[in-house]
Amino acid sequence: MSEPLGPGARRPLGGSDDEEVFLPDVNYTSPSVTFLQELPSYQSILRRRTSAGGTQDRRQNNHGFARPPAAEKRNLVERTGVENEAVVRSIREYALNIPEKRRLRDIQEANVKYLSGWDQWKQTRNKSWKKFLDETKELSSYLELWRNDIHNIEGKFGTGIKSYFSFLRFLVLLNFIIFVLMFSFITLPSTISQYGVLNSSYVKDPPKGIEPQCRIYTVSGTKGLVYFYTYIIDLLSGTGFLEMTSLFYGYYRIDMVHFNAIKYNVPLAYLLTTLVYLSLSLLWIVKRSVEGFKQSFVREEDPFQSYCNKIFAGWDFCITDLNASRLKHSSLKYELKTDLEEERLRQKKACRTTKEKLRIYCLRLFLNIFVLALLSGCFYSIYRATIYSQDIISNDSSKMMFEGNLFVQYLPSIVITLANFIAPLFFSYIIKFEEYSPAFEIRLTLMRCVFVRLANIGVLLFSLRNRIICYSKKCEACGYNYELYPCWETRVGQEMYKLMIFDFIIIFAVAVFVDFPRKLLVTYCSYKPIQWCRLQKFQIPENVLEIVYGQTICWIGTFYSPLLPAIATVKYFIVFYIKKISLMHTCRPSKRSVRASSSNFFFLVVLLIGLILAFIPLGLSMTRIRSSKACGPFVNFNSSWDVVPHTIRGFPTALQKVLNGIASEAFAVPFFMVICLVMFYFIALAGAHKRVVDQLREQLVMESRDKQFLIRKLTEAQKHS
Repeated sequence: MSEPLGPGARRPLGGSDDEEVFLPDVNYTSPSVTFLQELPSYQSILRRRTSAGGTQDRRQNNHGFARPPAAEKRNLVERTGVENEAVVRSIREYALNIPEKRRLRDIQEANVKYLSGWDQWKQTRNKSWKKFLDETKELSSYLELWRNDIHNIEGKFGTGIKSYFSFLRFLVLLNFIIFVLMFSFITLPSTISQYGVLNSSYVKDPPKGIEPQCRIYTVSGTKGLVYFYTYIIDLLSGTGFLEMTSLFYGYYRIDMVHFNAIKYNVPLAYLLTTLVYLSLSLLWIVKRSVEGFKQSFVREEDPFQSYCNKIFAGWDFCITDLNASRLKHSSLKYELKTDLEEERLRQKKACRTTKEKLRIYCLRLFLNIFVLALLSGCFYSIYRATIYSQDIISNDSSKMMFEGNLFVQYLPSIVITLANFIAPLFFSYIIKFEEYSPAFEIRLTLMRCVFVRLANIGVLLFSLRNRIICYSKKCEACGYNYELYPCWETRVGQEMYKLMIFDFIIIFAVAVFVDFPRKLLVTYCSYKPIQWCRLQKFQIPENVLEIVYGQTICWIGTFYSPLLPAIATVKYFIVFYIKKISLMHTCRPSKRSVRASSSNFFFLVVLLIGLILAFIPLGLSMTRIRSSKACGPFVNFNSSWDVVPHTIRGFPTALQKVLNGIASEAFAVPFFMVICLVMFYFIALAGAHKRVVDQLREQLVMESRDKQFLIRKLTEAQKHS
């Protein structure tokens, strides 16, 4: 027979008296208020109230201590039943044991009987609709492109490499949507009008003040008996039989298409579709980057939190392959070493003398001057290669000698590829002497590589622009160099087309003629220098820069080659399998692995830089450069953008006033002020959220102190007893 329990003691929950699980006695009284006021959290609240100069009323009882969650939930259910969906959702947020859940379910079923027939029907409809949405979402996941392939890659190599292939899938879908837009609104109406299916009008009448020689545009087609390799050259360079197809700008000469009583303005559709696909790309990239930015911001907010994540949550449980797990283990070890190295460098930086600081700054200045000189050499080489290639192609006297010479056709592409290959090697070597932290070394090297790859495209376009724009009185009548470029938009489209094709050839050639032979040599050859080389590393950032470079070419070239997104879609579709086979059989992941959240955000930031670069040449060509007078839909306009004010002038007077008012300074200044107010509001909102996060962190710290305080009090009570 057990002894009676005193007040405040705990009664064992069945079984023997020495069990560890106890229930509070019914006669147990809560601690006194004086004891609760001794908690560190309560003392902290009092200090904040005193510093604030007053007190505030609280809706909690017993000096800020809320009621138990289970009791709160029971009262919510008994009070409202299931009529309020928000209450039900709030109930689900609490963690309950099984008996409590059963009791709540019984209460809900009992309350249903008191609902009206209409409320019961609404409740049943909401449940059925939610179930239908869940099942539809589950079924749609099976239609996701490369779903199983990406899951297999994630299972063997982790989420970092999986994020690269997900990013590649995103580009395939983006290019496919761009292709659908361009084909539906530009290519399809023009093509069916060419065959007389719809009534259409052509841009045949030359504008006033335009000389007849500006309208001359002859295509060097394949006439008579030609060699077979000529078709191969035309296919790779976009000339010959491809030049006047729907692939390039010069094919679209339809001015207006008539659908019964509806008039379809092809020039306006051409311009607006270009703006739509650029805007769609921008919105989609920003939308996808928001989530990665939030995760990266939270993770990089606190270095100690990042260290704890590596120790307690750094393992990727998606990895099932033994070699990949060993590599992940070494990757975590490398990251910890990197953190220790950064801490050592911070201490070393704090202890530097003035002489050492002067030495490192001078060394960095010298190395950056070397980087600028290397970049200048690359840019000048691209400029000279472009000028030489364009002179040879446009020179009639040398045309027969160089006909079929792919080296001249692809000379700018070859020089750009060499610059993209050589410059990063120098960047990776000289960064070791600049004494930056390991993490900053990676970021700085990657940003330099991004600048090289994307700036090379800009230099190519700048070189073409200098050749297109008229600088002599001889071509003032046309406004551009009509002798070299009678249809300069098609020539630019051909250059973008060649860059796209050559980039794909390089990716395929590296996988077939470099990675696979290296795999065979390392596997079957025991020679020590070859074994020292080991397998090719799958470098995620470098591979991302490769496809971002191709996507930037696609964005720029779509205006001049409307079907270029279709080529990019097919290209990335094949590249996916090339990279997958190369990863599975010939490559090993890099030790510098990155998490999916940080890598996705980095990928999208680089892609956004490429999109911004695409906006600049397209905006200048639409507004500043005279459109060709011998081809394309904008023959009757000085520039492509002039179709917009010309269309507005055909609107009713009231609508013209509204649109002109929107484009005026009287609308722009208030609109800018409203945008600034909205921006300041969101900045203030972000600051408020940050303060709430800081308060929650402080609350967690205070809870830990409360636990320590209670443990100390309990220990003292046990000693006294």
